[in-house]
Formats: sequence, structure tokens, C-alpha cells
Amino acid sequence: MTWFWVMVAAALTIGGIFWLGRLPAAARPLAGAAVMLGLAGYALQGSPSLPGKPVAPAPEPDGFGEALTDERQGMAERFGPAAQWLGMSDGFARTGKTELAAKTLEKGLEKYPDNVDLWVGLGNALAAHGGGMMSPAAALAFDEAARRDPSHPAPPFFAGLALAQGGDLKGAEAVWSELLARSPADAPWRADLEMRLAQLRQALGPTPAAPAGPADETVASVPN
Repeated sequence: MTWFWVMVAAALTIGGIFWLGRLPAAARPLAGAAVMLGLAGYALQGSPSLPGKPVAPAPEPDGFGEALTDERQGMAERFGPAAQWLGMSDGFARTGKTELAAKTLEKGLEKYPDNVDLWVGLGNALAAHGGGMMSPAAALAFDEAARRDPSHPAPPFFAGLALAQGGDLKGAEAVWSELLARSPADAPWRADLEMRLAQLRQALGPTPAAPAGPADETVASVPN
């Protein structure tokens, strides 16, 4: 049955080329030969009788979460000029156009140079463009965001995320621990931050015990 439909499609293709396309008579043999060549290739390599075999998508590697793009855990404005630029940048990033995502935010910062959310978004975009690594340019963007609003949670949160995804777990732990210490108990991002920090500390493993100092050794050597 499959071959029947293949032949029907070939006949329709030839008919369309010859009559609807008004192909000159001199070129018709070449067009017919091209169609027959395609059929010959399918006959040699095609396997229409084989059953379908859907392939499940590969599982994503374990990590510390992805950059938040929707409400950003209450850390960024959902409306206004920053949200519009962030939305365009996120759209480019989802399709793999990380350079264009970063350039979009650079354009936004030309109009709103003091917007913290745009600086944070630029840091995320630059980190993504660098293969998930915290590049000097990404670190500078996060620093610019923190300099404009030291109390804003987004710069350290996403800077820690970039560090963790880039493999600097100790650096990420230091940044996130400081953010957690100053986050209000009812902050919308606190639960997510605690979860990520717990995952990160689990990956780091137990903290090695500090070596005994001279005073400790002296006390331990005194007989009872």
C-alpha cells in the first residue's frame, strides 16, 4: 500500500512539473530522470514495512535548575519596558539564538541603563551564550545590577545560578548563602532558593572537619 501512494505522489509530481509548471519539452526528460532517481533512492534505502519506533526524549542532566523566565520567582517586573525586552530575549534564547538574546538586552539597556532586571537578564544571556559558564562579561552584568540596587535579590540569585551551572559550586554556595541570610521569611523566592542551596550542598558533600589547633592538642595531651 505504501508503494501505491509513492507512485501516486510521483505521478502527481511529474504531472505538475510537465503541465502546471509548463516545463519546456527539452527539459522534461531531465525532470523525469530526477523524479525516477528519487524513487530509486527510496527503493534502495527506504523501509516502509518496518514498524514505527518512537524514541523517548533524553532525560535532562541533573543540575540546579534553569534560568527562570516567567515570573522569575517574583524577582522581576512582569509588565513594563523591562518585561518586554526580557520576553523578546527569552524567545531568542529558547531557539538557541543566545547572541541575539544578549544583543536584544543591550539594546534595551541603551534606553533604560539603570534597569536592574535588564542587567540581570543580560548576565543570564551572556552566561548562556558562553555555554553556561560565568564569563567575565556575565559577571560584570550581574555586578552592574547589584551596584544599582544592592537589596535586589535577582543579581545574587542568578549570579549564583550561573556559577553553579558553570561548575563553581563553592562560589555559588557563598553567594546563595548570603542571599538566604538577608531574604525575608515570606519572600516568594525563598523556598526555591532553599531547595537549590540544599541540592548544591548535597553535591558538595560533607564539610571536612577543621584540623585541631595547638590549644586543642595541648588539652588532649593532659592526663586525667
